[in-house]
Amino acid sequence: MCKVTGKTNLTYEEALVSEKSASEKVQQFPKELRASALRIIQYSMLPLKDLADFIAGKLEERLFVGAELHGKKNNELYPCRILKVIPKGVNKFCYEVAWLDKDKNIGEKAEVNAEDLVLKKPLFSRNMLKAFIRESTYRNAPWVLHEEVAKNHRISTDIPEELRGRVFLKNGLLTCSKKRKTEESMEGTENCKRKKLDGAEFDGSTEEQENGQHKVERIKYPIDDLLVKPSPRDPVLATRPSPSRDFNVPMNCVGNLLMVWDFCATFGKMLHLFPYSLEDFENAICHKDSNVVLLVESHAALFRVLIKDESEYTEAVKKRRTKSKITMVNWTEYLCDFLEMINIPGLQQYEATIKRGHYGLVDINGKLEILCELINQVIETTIFREKLDEILEQRHVLGASRREEALEDARKRREEKVMSKAELESNEVVNGHHVNSEIVSSNSDDDIQNGDIRKKRNGEIESSSDDNTIGSLIKHSNPASKKMPKSKKPNSESKEPTENGKELPKQFKSDKDAPEKNSKEQRKEYFEREMEKRPIRRSPLGKDRNYNRYWWFRRDGRIFVESSDSKEWGYYSSKEELDAFMGSLNCKGERERALRNQLEKYYSRVCSELQKRSKDLMQRIAADESVLRRSTRVRAPPRQNPANAFLNYVNKWKVD
Repeated sequence: MCKVTGKTNLTYEEALVSEKSASEKVQQFPKELRASALRIIQYSMLPLKDLADFIAGKLEERLFVGAELHGKKNNELYPCRILKVIPKGVNKFCYEVAWLDKDKNIGEKAEVNAEDLVLKKPLFSRNMLKAFIRESTYRNAPWVLHEEVAKNHRISTDIPEELRGRVFLKNGLLTCSKKRKTEESMEGTENCKRKKLDGAEFDGSTEEQENGQHKVERIKYPIDDLLVKPSPRDPVLATRPSPSRDFNVPMNCVGNLLMVWDFCATFGKMLHLFPYSLEDFENAICHKDSNVVLLVESHAALFRVLIKDESEYTEAVKKRRTKSKITMVNWTEYLCDFLEMINIPGLQQYEATIKRGHYGLVDINGKLEILCELINQVIETTIFREKLDEILEQRHVLGASRREEALEDARKRREEKVMSKAELESNEVVNGHHVNSEIVSSNSDDDIQNGDIRKKRNGEIESSSDDNTIGSLIKHSNPASKKMPKSKKPNSESKEPTENGKELPKQFKSDKDAPEKNSKEQRKEYFEREMEKRPIRRSPLGKDRNYNRYWWFRRDGRIFVESSDSKEWGYYSSKEELDAFMGSLNCKGERERALRNQLEKYYSRVCSELQKRSKDLMQRIAADESVLRRSTRVRAPPRQNPANAFLNYVNKWKVD
């Protein structure tokens, strides 16, 4: 809540901004009127709105020196400024004014009556006056000025006679005597209020003293994470595991490493670049060889897009060479041409090293910065923009079809609700008919009566429901009938009971609804898969209490942790770490609740990828051990070592 304006439903940061903005507006309140306004405010018992209206009415009756308004001169209004207030009797004044030109420069002077002065715009607004009242006082009913404010404007702090029996001073602050009498009873009921307000979404432990009265506030969760305070009723949260930080690249390069790899993997088909793992890309970037196939193919794929787009880079390439085919021998020439074209001083320092054929000696940060700039240039091309527009259009079509299915499902549910209501009404009519039949036939002999009723029940009531119960009877008698809900004609079966005006047995309906529910879930998963096939941008799963961001890349499986300042990175690589992390999230906070919801949404897929990654890692470790156990006389070639798997990369999607 903003203490100056009284606005509610604000976060802590929004309240601070509102208070700062309101305080700046309060400073615009005319200084000449402050003392008069404060005298009216001191010990007033009026509500805030009435007090503001009363003060405004009083202050508008008398103008002050320095006020700018309009005065009548030759039956026309001209801007002027009051220079002097001249008393002319009891509550009567006239004013010496100076006429102002367009630049507000003072011209000739004149004496003007109060009736000839016009205020086209109020000197202050009601909201400004209310904010001024709130900021100048520390309580209401009665309103009492802050001690410093009263002292600066020489306003008496003595309690007026009409309030002396109702209020008193305690620790230098004004307090109502009513509170003093009920203080003990309030303390006695304090614990009861807390117990009543206990709940999963509310916390009644916050108690404030406001305006001389005890006020217990209920906190509705979720709230900003930094405002969440531990409570003895909270469940015990798990200890948050520390993320692993064993990257091969320097910590300040991890962000660029992930960005470049994710871009190449996501848009690999458009770039004609076969995807590779993050470990292979990381090892290739750290390798000192100048012609690592994985890096050469990545650069070449990006160069081809720039050349095909007929951009500035295309002209630079055509001027230097006639052939545009990029090979393992000349790819560094294309790279040097690119560095000259972008003309970035921080990257041009690597040009000499690359020209000498020592690309592998360029530091890791330089390699990644060059790739980042290359990707930025590709994103600006017309080819890439058209591809993004095409993906967006496909996503819109998928979204529209999903909305249509949702509307169709809603329509079917409404129809089923109407039909079930009609079935219930028809059943009530049938039951009422048979009850009347029993009453009519009650005059006959008891034995005959019982026989007639039994026949009617067996003949009419039970026979009328044969069509409805046949599904359940067949189901119990014939095992093959269990496949009925999966038959090719579900519409005919569902229409049959409605034509007879009867309700399906509960057991049959539950079996019938199961495949429909599965179908909806399958359709939802299908839409999500199709959306993932058409990515636009990568977004984090969410943020924790301290604004650390969490990323998940489906092709890698790990959960990456980015610090709020993007200077540190880490990752979780096992299901146990993921479970412990999810158990450490406090759902009372907005950010951690949203993050937990996202992790629960993708939990099964993340666990599957993590388990797959752990299995591959175990196989790799076993392969490493087998290589180490070999005899030194029969050494394995370097390319058979799993750690050097990136050296075996082949671009299967390459197009010359």
